[in-house]
Amino acid sequence: MRNSILLASFTAVTLAVSGCASSLTGDTYSRAEARTVQTVRYGTIESLRPVKIEGTKTPIGSGAGAIVGGVAGSGVGGGRGSAVAAVIGAVAGGMLGAAAEEGITRTQGVEITVREDDGTTRAYVQEVEPNQVFRVGQRVRILTVSGTSRVAP
Repeated sequence: MRNSILLASFTAVTLAVSGCASSLTGDTYSRAEARTVQTVRYGTIESLRPVKIEGTKTPIGSGAGAIVGGVAGSGVGGGRGSAVAAVIGAVAGGMLGAAAEEGITRTQGVEITVREDDGTTRAYVQEVEPNQVFRVGQRVRILTVSGTSRVAP
């Protein structure tokens, strides 16, 4: 029974953490960016480089991990031993929960270096989209709204 409670708790934590991750793809807009005027520039891709975009680091992962670890630890021993095990379980669970959150929300990205038509060279990082392939020499649009830029074919 206890194992099924821990498994259910871990599953709930995983779903909650993955649901909090926002997309960093070039075709995803936040609600605040919708219906906002964008600046559009054009340029040519000079280079592409694969990068990793680190995952989120919110209190949700560590907090949920601490709760699950504390509950699991409290089931060990009895009396003072149970309390100590609960504290150790909560600390360990918090650390594991934070690491799990970061790992689950980590994504593959691409650094796109563009020579814009005005002569400036800028690099943009965005999440890799499975249905979108960029190539060196390709003409692209750079869309900027509220300080956030994205590259699109």
